[in-house]
Amino acid sequence: MSTLVERAEALAIDVACTEDELSVVLSDGRTVTVPLVWFPRLAGASARQRADWEFIGGGIGIHWEEIDEDISVASLLQPENFMRLPYKALQPKSRPPSQRKRQRPTHTVHG
Repeated sequence: MSTLVERAEALAIDVACTEDELSVVLSDGRTVTVPLVWFPRLAGASARQRADWEFIGGGIGIHWEEIDEDISVASLLQPENFMRLPYKALQPKSRPPSQRKRQRPTHTVHG
């Protein structure tokens, strides 16, 4: 017996850039905001260039013609699968010391 599972993908419906962040509003109601430094072309672009975007693929991505930049919604939702980001940017915040696993001491067997 096989089961067909439909995969619904969120599409971009609005985009905004500040000097520091890219924010994308998705069709499912979420807003994804990421640091602009993740995208050097956008970070180096003027405010006018950052404002001159268009959707590609009906909203699966965003394109900036003048700076030749394309960003997919998928890459914003799962950046670790699409971009080489600084290791620290993807690490979860560490747990308080009381919640960390304790390591067992290692014993050396002499014999």
